[in-house]
Formats: sequence, structure tokens, C-alpha cells
Amino acid sequence: MRRLTFTVPEAAEGRMDRYVADVSGLSRSYVQKLITEGHVTAAGSPVKSNESIVPGEIVDLEIPDPVKLDLTPEAIPLSVVYEDEDLLIIDKAAGLVVHPAPGHPGGTLVNALLARDTEYGGIAGVQRPGIVHRLDRDTSGLLMVAKDDKAQASLMAQLKARGVKKTYLGLVQGVVVATSGRVEAPIGRDPHHRTRMAVVPAGRPSVTGYRVRERLTGWTLLELDLVTGRTHQIRVHLDAIGHPLAGDPLYGTGTSRKGPEGLDRLFLHSWRIELQSPTDGHLIRATAPLPPELESVLEGLRGRASGVGSGGDYEGSAEATESVAPVEKRPL
Repeated sequence: MRRLTFTVPEAAEGRMDRYVADVSGLSRSYVQKLITEGHVTAAGSPVKSNESIVPGEIVDLEIPDPVKLDLTPEAIPLSVVYEDEDLLIIDKAAGLVVHPAPGHPGGTLVNALLARDTEYGGIAGVQRPGIVHRLDRDTSGLLMVAKDDKAQASLMAQLKARGVKKTYLGLVQGVVVATSGRVEAPIGRDPHHRTRMAVVPAGRPSVTGYRVRERLTGWTLLELDLVTGRTHQIRVHLDAIGHPLAGDPLYGTGTSRKGPEGLDRLFLHSWRIELQSPTDGHLIRATAPLPPELESVLEGLRGRASGVGSGGDYEGSAEATESVAPVEKRPL
């Protein structure tokens, strides 16, 4: 059991749960659980989550020792790009599911992380890695993992404030004319296909930036900035502007679904990530090169190309902002 004591500053105001979460570095939901269980007191008396803090009062917090996660560690190979006392940055392989779920009880990234010789300080009272964002099973590349509550709270706050810069590489069908641009369109559940997301009127505001990295015969390699982080956002936005990702079995059609010769997976890779250290705020920048199976597809396209230059050499240097009109249904 760990105990912390705080004196509420004279100018402070607000709810008890929010104050305790802010000063302790714990998630607000976990603090609410601790309050419900009687682990937070003021002047020796239990508090309520929604009560107002009182300047000058002393708040005591008890944090129970974290319990072990009831999940089997599995020695699955992992590529660790960056590690310090707060976090890991993993280069996830395509095909690896992040979290256990119905249909995938094991063989996940979490199982693999538990098998590492890593000490997890506890996430919401459980000794486990803190997954603060996800990648689709078929997407490869960089993924942040917090080692304790404080690191997770910092990373979550940076994500919410859009302080984490995530850049992907994606191969799309067709020639993207503008060398750079933004797609701004609301994303929500597709009302006609519940396994898909779509641009819909009641969707959440979503923004994806893009830059042309290389133009190849019939395809364009893009750098993609995930400004917001909606489910399947990049895939939905690119499909909505008529340039679906290569090898996308859910949103692609015809040629794009199959992709160029030699492609047997979704051509989307989390390439670069920038964030601030949860400990001292210094800049952390990590990159993960394209995996060999994607690089070989590009080499094949380059070998067949004739007179097609890179994005920087292309004469059309225009920028574009795509505000896609919400649709109720897009054909499969």
C-alpha cells in the first residue's frame, strides 16, 4: 500500500476526483474507484467524487499494491524502437492483434509485453502495460506503451491535446494531384455496414493531413498525419476522396483491394512518432522503416515505372483541402 498526502492550495477549486487525479498522476476513472472504496479521505473522513475541494484541507490517498494481470505471458518476438523508465515504443508487425478480445484470447501484443523482462508499475491497480492508442491488426509500425499510471496519464493528455505527432506511410490507388493537403470529414459508424466506419453527418470531426512522397505508375505513396485519431480514420478518409489504400479488404474495391503485384496485406505503416517525455518533457522522436514486404512492393513498382518522378519533382505543387460531404452509404 502506498500513501500520499496533499494540501489543497489556497486558490484551488473544482471536484475532488479531478483534483486527486491531477496531483497524483492517476487516471480519473481509477481515482473514482479508489474514492468509492474509501481510499481517499479529507480530515480523516471519506470523500465523494463530486464534492468540491476546500483550500487548505489535507487530502490523504491510499494506493493499493497493483495486482497481477490474469493473462498468460507469451514469448512473441517484439521490435523495441525506444525504451526508458516511463514507456516503450514498439514497431508492431502486421497481423499482430494489440489486445486480447473475443476471437483473440492470446497471441496478442499484450501477451508479448508481459513476457518481457519489464517492470510495470501498475495501470489502474493492475500490473500491466498501458496501451494508450491502438493500431489495426493489419497495420504495422510504431505504438506507444506506458509502464505506469503517471506515464499513461501524460501520454493520454498529450494525445487529447494533439501533442503527439503520428505520421504514417500509405500507398493509395491513383495519382494524387496536389502535393499536400488535408481531408476534413466527420467519421462515425457506417449505418449500413456495422463493421465499417464512414463519413456520416453525425460523425466526430476528423482531420487527416497528407503529403506526396513518391508517384508510381497507378499508385501514390503518401505521408499521412493523423491529426485526430478516429477508428479507421486514414482508411475512411482516403477512400472518401477516391484514393483508397492498397490492399484494404474492408474499404478498397477492385484494383485497390488487391493492390499492386506482390502485396498481400494492407499498405499502411505507422512510420514516425513525436512526443514529450512524461518525466522531463524532452522531445522523443522514433521512426520505423517500411517492413521488407512493403518495400519490395515499391521496388517492383519502381522497376516498372517510366518517367514518373517523386513528389518533389512533380510540376503540380498545389495544396488541397478536401471537405468531404457526409454520405449515408458507400458501395463495397
